[in-house]
Amino acid sequence: MSQTTTPDAAPNDDTDRATLRRSMLGLGLGNTLEWYDWQVFGLLAASVGPHFFRTENPLDATLSALSVFAVGFVARPLGGILFGAVADKVGRKNVMVWSVGLMAVTTLIIGILPGADTIGIAAPVILLVCRLLQGLSTGIEAPLSTAYGVEVMPKGKSGTAAGVISFFVNLGILLASLVNFLLGTTLGSAAMADWGWRIPFLLGAAMGVVVFWLRRALPETLHQSDPEYVGTTSTVWREVFARWRSLLAVVFVIGAAQAFNYGWNVGLPNLARTGFGEDATSVFGITTVLSLIIMVGSLVVGPLADRFRLGRVFLVGRVLMIPAVFLMVLYTAKGLGVFATVLLVGAPVLVVNMTLHVLVSTSLFPKGIRSSGCGLGYGVAVAAFGGTASYLIVWLASRGLSHLFPVYVAVLAALSIGFYLWARKSEGVFVGE
Repeated sequence: MSQTTTPDAAPNDDTDRATLRRSMLGLGLGNTLEWYDWQVFGLLAASVGPHFFRTENPLDATLSALSVFAVGFVARPLGGILFGAVADKVGRKNVMVWSVGLMAVTTLIIGILPGADTIGIAAPVILLVCRLLQGLSTGIEAPLSTAYGVEVMPKGKSGTAAGVISFFVNLGILLASLVNFLLGTTLGSAAMADWGWRIPFLLGAAMGVVVFWLRRALPETLHQSDPEYVGTTSTVWREVFARWRSLLAVVFVIGAAQAFNYGWNVGLPNLARTGFGEDATSVFGITTVLSLIIMVGSLVVGPLADRFRLGRVFLVGRVLMIPAVFLMVLYTAKGLGVFATVLLVGAPVLVVNMTLHVLVSTSLFPKGIRSSGCGLGYGVAVAAFGGTASYLIVWLASRGLSHLFPVYVAVLAALSIGFYLWARKSEGVFVGE
């Protein structure tokens, strides 16, 4: 039986515009910081590895650094569970402040950490601990910041909030690539490999100080006096698992979008460079255009969801994902024209899904358990489907089975549609309808 409820009334609809802009800036820049720091480590793995892992083979050192990078994905579900429950118990603000603080401190440590030649085995151990802590932080940032954005924005503007957050997420990813490009051009490859790789981490830590200050001024959106407030952690989780259909829907709504995203943003470019020998500079140029399309497009898709209803716009985008993902079967041999066409024709569908997937997940949980439910579902989905997508696409291509990846993503998309419709009919929606 359907029990669709009215959206949360914004607790501060009458907040002046300056305060609202400041809140969204602190919220958005926190996402920029999280994703900048996350991306920087992946981009600099080849430079970071030789400093922290004693090996004569540079490839082995890079692989060791990438394995540490992957550990962060494993920690994400735990971050969603731990911090999501805290945010539903003590409020959103403190968790978001300390999430950013944790990311900034660990980024600073990585930037100044002596190498294995200086402190021995302690170097890779400390690096591993920092990446685990960063995984915990990133595991709650996306679901919690979206939940907070929905709650702080005026009623009927949840899509706009999601669009702003998505813009800042992609800004962080773009900045990571841009900073590394500029430093590499200025310092040269040798200096970047020797000491220049530390500069992007130090810049991230400096950004963290600014964001930490901005977030300390955020208004709280969850109070114990709220009718939606649940209370104890055990009660929060009992109510989350009572809504198991919604939890299942979140896993597949997030999972399908992340598999599509990592396939498009990481898998296809890696296939182009390593599988078909495309010019790396050209590939990076095309992927930069894709990032710009996603950034600008998110500011368009968000308001559209407010105007035409969140669920409707999401379902259109999710249905279009199924044929769009099959575009990649056209890219079967070297050819930058085909690569660019596939990547950019699929971009509008990617924009819709990446702008709305966390917001749609947020809509399936009432305010009092929103952070816990979305945090858990998001972490599981990213670890299970997002973190494996880029590896899967390259591995299948190496075995002549490239056509199976779009089938895999299409099945995830179809399942996400079914589970979403089932959850909203049986357990209701609470945002954007």
